Amino acid sequence: MPNRGDMPRHKLLFLFALLASAAQRGAVVDAAIVDGLQVGFYSQTCPQAEGAISDIVNNEIGMDRGIAPGLIRLFFHDCFITGCDASILLDESPAGDVPEKESSANGFTLVGLRTIDIAKSTLEGMCPRTVSCADILAFAARDAAVAAGLPNYDVAAGRRDGMRSNMDDLPGNFPVPGHHVPRLTELFGQRGLSQEDLVVLSGAHSVGGAHCFMFSNRIYGFSEEADMDPSLDPEYAERLRQMCPPRKPDDDPQQAPKVKFDAQTGEKLDNAYYAELLARRGLLTSDSPLIEDPQTRAMVEAFAADDALWQQKFAEAMQRVGMLDVLVGEGKGQVRHQCRLVNGQEEEQRQQPQQQQKQPQLPWLRQPQLPWFRQRRQHQHRPLRHHPVANLINGFFRGFH
Repeated sequence: MPNRGDMPRHKLLFLFALLASAAQRGAVVDAAIVDGLQVGFYSQTCPQAEGAISDIVNNEIGMDRGIAPGLIRLFFHDCFITGCDASILLDESPAGDVPEKESSANGFTLVGLRTIDIAKSTLEGMCPRTVSCADILAFAARDAAVAAGLPNYDVAAGRRDGMRSNMDDLPGNFPVPGHHVPRLTELFGQRGLSQEDLVVLSGAHSVGGAHCFMFSNRIYGFSEEADMDPSLDPEYAERLRQMCPPRKPDDDPQQAPKVKFDAQTGEKLDNAYYAELLARRGLLTSDSPLIEDPQTRAMVEAFAADDALWQQKFAEAMQRVGMLDVLVGEGKGQVRHQCRLVNGQEEEQRQQPQQQQKQPQLPWLRQPQLPWFRQRRQHQHRPLRHHPVANLINGFFRGFH
């Protein structure tokens, strides 16, 4: 075995980073990761649940490959804020709060909501009021990752659904494009996740893509000194310009072109993301800091060189994410009858005067609306609260669908 003096510096840094992340996990994970979940949780109460969800997810992905990265992103965005409680699926809480899904970190960029609705409706027909929306989302994210090329891994279940969703929970608690590694590491640490988890989960950007407006600041008017971000490969930046013309004030963000994170294996969940980073072809602003920091760069280099290592680490990180602040046991949360509504809201809506009701619509048939133009249902007399910080939030996986 070589002694420390013979080991390359970046390998030493990676080993130190792994040790540091392990120490960090031991120090903070207990506060966020909840015991009580188990593999095969529905083996007696709804034994076909996981198989049915897998079939639905694969069928949906067969029609639209963008569903796979969308479901992984949906799962992460749910768990990172108030824990894996399916709060991101709620249209509105009983208190009338603007929900997480309509924050500027989510909004029309969310993909996979229809898939979750289909899965929930199917399971309600098979095993009424048994399988939580939070568990459906965790299973669906796993199935999406497997469909995109990851080896299968177990998902422990037993989560119950939360009863509130508020976009106020995002500002200050969610990664934004301008964050560098120390701040990103701090945010992940607050959620019981390590710096290694940060780098590993970033690899989800090996599938999916981003709308041009999410990175246009890097290729037009970057600074007074440079029109394009100098951390980007110049040829890559020019290609991005060809695909993404300069923005105009009246451009509709929903109609903006999309660019794949990985032009070569953009539908396969693999370690190509790390090779692209090292070649200075990371699409989003939040990607570049990972190769600028010595510790995280060592991890990037290690994962770029070993796809099997990264796949194993990714599955393990997804399992840890799925245990964040979960609601377990009777008396904690509920098993929602619909993933979009807290139990009891359906009856409340039926009891409202007919003239005050809007025609019910499934979420995938609704006209998408930007959060700052959203008209409040049942609370139109209350103004929509504005959050300057929230408007800057890009989201760790924002363009990831």
